[in-house]
Amino acid sequence: MTSRLLFRRWTVVLVAVLAAVSVQAQPQARVLFIGNSYTEVNNLPQMTSDIARSMGAELSCTSHTPGGCTFSQHCTNESMELIRRGGWDVVVLQEQSQYPSFPQLQVEAEVFPFAQRLVDSVYAASPCAEPMFYMTWGRKNGDAWNARYFPVLGTYEGMDSMLYERYMYMAEANDASVCPVGRVWRYLRERHPEIELYQSDESHPSVEGTYAAACSFYVMLFGGDPETITYFPEEVVPEVAETIRQAVHEVVYNAQERWHRQPPRVEIEVLRVRDLMVTIAAHTAMADSVTWDFGDGFQSRESTAEGDSVMIYCYEDSGTYEVMLVASRHCMTDTARVTLSVSTDTTVGIVSAQCAAANALAIFPNPAATAPAITVDGTVVTPANAEITVMAPTGCRVPYHRLYSGELPAGLYFIKVCYRGRTYTGKFVKL
Repeated sequence: MTSRLLFRRWTVVLVAVLAAVSVQAQPQARVLFIGNSYTEVNNLPQMTSDIARSMGAELSCTSHTPGGCTFSQHCTNESMELIRRGGWDVVVLQEQSQYPSFPQLQVEAEVFPFAQRLVDSVYAASPCAEPMFYMTWGRKNGDAWNARYFPVLGTYEGMDSMLYERYMYMAEANDASVCPVGRVWRYLRERHPEIELYQSDESHPSVEGTYAAACSFYVMLFGGDPETITYFPEEVVPEVAETIRQAVHEVVYNAQERWHRQPPRVEIEVLRVRDLMVTIAAHTAMADSVTWDFGDGFQSRESTAEGDSVMIYCYEDSGTYEVMLVASRHCMTDTARVTLSVSTDTTVGIVSAQCAAANALAIFPNPAATAPAITVDGTVVTPANAEITVMAPTGCRVPYHRLYSGELPAGLYFIKVCYRGRTYTGKFVKL
């Protein structure tokens, strides 16, 4: 009896642990939907949440979707208050259904500035959030009223093309993603015209139309394959639901890199190793900051522009080091690593002097109890003609003026100098 009871207790504990691990591993997203009736009709956020839950994911939604609301109105109503609360993983932005299709000058004045203001506010309150534009669709037979002034709107194809062009521009210009619901609708209209995506007003989505949108958002939010989705509203017949999921698979799932904002990218290449000095080329794209780690305790974080740069670095000791460069933007990162070996038969003190000479950076006197002079190729550098960064081994930046104020505590400091397009690094020991 005792052993059987003990077994049962351990079984309960094991099941509880497995359940806890399962819950912990469940994908989650906190999403704010900002839009109007195109989002509100058929409760798109709830339908997306139902799909996510059926696939083992958890979607927490908040929405503000007054009928006919424009981006400019969202900038001054409750939407902005919701954005400023922060803590969002994704903020979905849907403009009034016609505005982005209007003539270019009108869109530049009435849409684009407010799209930028909303995205800027998202990043200010939730730096790691992903702003995501909700690309809507052209009306079933075009926008006849506004076609009097802008003829391209007279057909579905013309209006839909304008919406596609403007939403893609807003996403690219504002470092945001776009959920291409309009492209899914177009795919279905061209290949499966028997599926009715519109309500009788030829504008708002039917349940089938909203299901296409919800499946698209599920892919964009969680990256799952829509063809594995089992949930669909009871108003949608199974065969139609399957066709819609296939369309989402083709348009959204198979082209996710096209619709998501671009991540940062970084590559590094060792150009030269000479004694204890290494020269490394770096190429970064879509990054607003980079962090160097040379494997010997020195780290340097700096803002950066895209393109190529060269870093020259001197080690103090022979050995094998892993150099790592991390490129970042909006909490997205890309990392490049390279392992290199440096060595010399010369004593460390002499090698350090040779390295400094080859590096063209001189810090003298060093070590010292007083402030050193810093030169590059014999030219004295100061904040007036170069960018000079002083950092403690912890990675914390030290104000430059403390080098000369007598306030600098004793210890090891890293000095980085950006001068005439090149970057130099050295070490200074304050006695």
